[in-house]
This record gives sequence, C-alpha cells and structure tokens, in this order.
Amino acid sequence: MKKLLYIIGIFGLLILVTSCNDEFMDKFPKTRITEGGFFNTAADLQTYINGLYDDGDLMSTGWFSDDESDNVTFKISMGDTWLMLYGQLSAATATGWGWGSLRSVNFFLQNADRATGNEAEINNCIGIVRYMRAWFYIRRVQLYSDVPWTDKALASDDPDVYRAADPREFVVDRIMEDLEFAAANVSAETGNKTRVHKYCALSLLSRFCLYEGTYRKYHPELNLATTADRFLQRAITASEEIMNSGLFAISTEGVPAEEHTEGGGFYVSTAYRALFQSQNLSGNREIIQWSDYLFQRRANGTGRVKGMDFGLTRALIETYLMRDGTPFTSTAGYETKTFADIGKNRDPRMAETVCFPGFTAARASNSMPMGGGYDQIKFYPREDAWHQSGGGAWEAILIYRYAEILLNWAEAKAELGTLTQADLDRSITPIRARVDMPPLSLAEANANPDSYLAGHYPNVQGANRGVILELRRERRVEFACEGLRLMDIYRWACGELQAVHQQGIYIEGLGAYDVTGDDIPDVALLATEDDESPIAHLPDEVTEKLTKIAVDGSKGFTLEHGSYGHVLIEGDKNRVPWENPKFYYRPIPQTQITLNPQLKQPFGW
Repeated sequence: MKKLLYIIGIFGLLILVTSCNDEFMDKFPKTRITEGGFFNTAADLQTYINGLYDDGDLMSTGWFSDDESDNVTFKISMGDTWLMLYGQLSAATATGWGWGSLRSVNFFLQNADRATGNEAEINNCIGIVRYMRAWFYIRRVQLYSDVPWTDKALASDDPDVYRAADPREFVVDRIMEDLEFAAANVSAETGNKTRVHKYCALSLLSRFCLYEGTYRKYHPELNLATTADRFLQRAITASEEIMNSGLFAISTEGVPAEEHTEGGGFYVSTAYRALFQSQNLSGNREIIQWSDYLFQRRANGTGRVKGMDFGLTRALIETYLMRDGTPFTSTAGYETKTFADIGKNRDPRMAETVCFPGFTAARASNSMPMGGGYDQIKFYPREDAWHQSGGGAWEAILIYRYAEILLNWAEAKAELGTLTQADLDRSITPIRARVDMPPLSLAEANANPDSYLAGHYPNVQGANRGVILELRRERRVEFACEGLRLMDIYRWACGELQAVHQQGIYIEGLGAYDVTGDDIPDVALLATEDDESPIAHLPDEVTEKLTKIAVDGSKGFTLEHGSYGHVLIEGDKNRVPWENPKFYYRPIPQTQITLNPQLKQPFGW
C-alpha cells in the first residue's frame, strides 16, 4: 500500500516533466486503485489513510533532538539550515521544495465524497486527511511563507502546475479551514493515541495558531501584525477545549525531585523522566499522541548518549533555574562553573536532559561525558534491552503532550495581555510541581524582568515583558530536545541566537578530569596530542586509562581562551552574521524557478 500511494505531486513532478512524466502520471492511480473501484465505503477510505501514516510530510512521527537550533552545537553541516548559518546556502545549493505527498491527499479528498454509509465515519476519514494536508502546508509556510495552494490532484499537463505562489494570508486561511474541519469531524475516541483523533487536530490548532499569531506580531516584513490577535485567541480556545475535556493531565507518576546519590547535588525526577523512558505511552494521561516504535519493527535514533561532535549548549544549560526558583545566572561565578558543579541544586529537569557526574549509560561504550558540548541523555534508553545496533532504540517518542497545550495557552494569553495569576496557577504551576519547583509569580516576573533573558529576547516589551520572558524560559526547559525550539526562536524573531559560535562545557585548564563522579580521572585535555606534560605527575596506572583529547583543533574542538574556557566546536565557529528577515525563510531551488519562472524567491533570496 505504501508504494501504491507514493505519488509524484504538484511541484515534485516538475523535475520529471522533461523525461516521460506523462507516462508516469498516466499509470497512477489506474493500478489497483481506481476512482470507479475504490472510495466506495468508509472502510475504503480508512485503507487509503493507513498508507499515509508513515509519511513525515503529512504528520509528525515525533522528535528527540533540537538539531539546528541554539540548543545544539554541531561540528558537521547538515541540511539547508546549517548551510545557511555557515553562508553556504543559495538557490543553487538549496534542496527541498518537495510536494510529492500533496497529490496523495488531494486525490483522496477529490474522491472521498463518493463513499456511502455512515456519515460520521466518512467525515472522520476526510477530517484525518485534511489534518494531514494542513500539516503539509504548515511546514511549507514556515519555510517559504508564500506558497502555491492547490486542493486538486494535479496532472502534469495541468496549467496550475506552473502558476505563481499564493499569499501567506490566503494559504494560512486554507490551513485553518482544514484544521477546523478536522477538529469538528475527527472522532474524539483516542484509542492507543498513535493515530489522529480530535484532540490531535486541536493540538495542532493550538500550536499553529500560537506560531502564526506570534510570527505575525514579531515579523514586520509581513505587514500582518494587525491580524495576529485572532490567531492568538484561537490558540487559547483550542487549548481550552483540550483542557476542559478532562481527558488529559500532567503526568506525576514517579518522584518529583531527589538527589542523585553519586551526583553531589544533582537532582533528578523520575516523574519527568517517565515521559521519555517508555516503550508504550498509551496509558499516560499527559500524552495526546505518540509514535510507537515497536520492538523488532523499527527503531528511533535515541540509543546513544550524544557527544564529541554533538552537544547541548551553554546557553541552554544556563536557562535552567536553581531549585529555589531563582535564576542560575544571578549566582556569583556562574560563567565559570565546571561540569562537576554546574548542575548542583538546579531544576531537576536539567539532570533528566543533560548528562551529569555519576550517570551510568546502559551501554558504557555509548557514553561520552566530555564531548563538544553537554551530552543529551533525555530520551536515552535506561534499559539495555531497548537498544538497537547502530544507535537506534525501541522507545516511544512524543508528538503532542498536555504540557505544551498549557504553555501554549499561557503564552497566548500573555501576548494578548489577559494572563492572570489564576491562569499561571492552572498552567505553569502543575508543570513545575511535577519536578518540585516553585510556582511562577506574575507580579514578581513583571516587576523584575530577568536581565539574562531580556538579552536573549530584546524585542519583548510592554507591561507583560517579565512574564513573557519567563514563559519562554519555561518552554525552552520543559521541551528541550523535543523539536520545538527552532520554530520558537523563528516565530519570536530571535534568529540571531543561532548566528553565534555556540559554547559547551567550561574547562578550568589543561589536565585530567573526573567526569563520572567517582573521584577517578577519566579524561585528559592536552594542548596537543603529543604534549602530556599536564598529566605527567599522575601515576602510570591512571594515565593509561585516560581518554586523551587535544584542544588544538585536531580533534574537532578548542577552548575559548586557548588553554581554558568553554569548549568550542571547530566546525561550528564559522557561522555568518544573521540576515534579517532573509534567514527566517529558505530559498526555492533554482531548478524549480527555471521550470516555473512565475515562482519568486522569498525575502532576500
């Protein structure tokens, strides 16, 4: 079925136009599925939909990292976003502009009204596919802003294949129509929560309306700021429909916060960890939708502690609060705290996201606790049996969870100026209580905006400035490594946070370090590979067991001040200055412009 439903669509077919594309299009859908012999019942519709579920262009299958955002430092360029940050992206080098999946959904929607039987079941199927089309177009609007909208399964000779893009406002209104239909017609039965149901549609409404509302507010190049509020208001009402359903709640099973016995002041939370350490999330009340990586069927990429060429950044680590709710960045000497000390008495979510002294990997060979940045352990399987060779794991991955709905709701209200302390108590307080963190005070946040956060988000102004900053902190911390960060900084128009040489762990000087919390040196940082003078005083039985790493760039990283300072990834140092507004968008590949001259590049490309 998957091969049967894989079809070249609206603009993907442009590549094939010059090479027998008509013959290809003539063959679909005449083999096995035909308009006359299919789409007759709700069962037919469901059979078709089953073939669409694994298509990442039509719905999310979950994330477990924040690649390409300011949460991650990486030494290898990968994808158009990284090429852009290093000044290597142009229309000539751009990839993407893939539209192959769109014809699949439009072909379905053109024929679904031929089905007879239970109207609710038929509309449920139509709603699911309209949800998928909305997801497809959301991703295109996020990349290009103005894109061609079509609700037809275009043939290669259709003149609409070669027409100009539609304005963002028009396309977004069509997206909203699809999502509203889905929210009104998709079944509310959640099942095992791996398939699209009513609350998935409402979750995407909540997420997208917050995105579009804040994007329009903070991006003057669109000239759409006056239309932002209606999206923020819809984000609130969509969230409230989920909140008032009574079906979902913040998951608190486990211990809110406890000191890790080998961690020397590092606090962990099994209540938070349980969201990311499971093979089945169907019974977790916080989960709205999840992706089921079945044992011996397929594996996700979480089965390693990430390090050396990948790491979480200093900026992310400094965002986590102290356990008493005060900013870490207000403590004396925070800039030079070492790996052994930086996590002490911090929000327990930090030690469930970042590798800490005393952490033991299920597979020791995967543990790289002194890499380019701070190692990510969120989603890392704690059970050896869950690991798969090659870095994969048999582990459930989140798509939508209730905490996001609460934060969407609170942020939209804050942006509209209607947020109250009662709203914070309903939304942020239970999220923080799960990890035994104090509640957020509206009055205190607005009276004393955090200067560190204000430096990251200088475009936040007004009476609600302080609480908006704190909600951005909360969102970054709660959803670290869950794939939301990049679009968050884009919608807030804070892309400059990406255009800096990201920093990792602070190193006091060359020599040997204990990174496992057992008081035995594990890693030696040396000026060059051959210069072992910083460890010459150590016994041979210690030095022969050390992992020796040169900081002269030959191993991929240096130190901020040569022999000390924060770790800097060598390949990550050549980021170019941020170009505003150009870098919030991606260029259309030149090959597509050549085939269709009516297409125009977005801002500045």
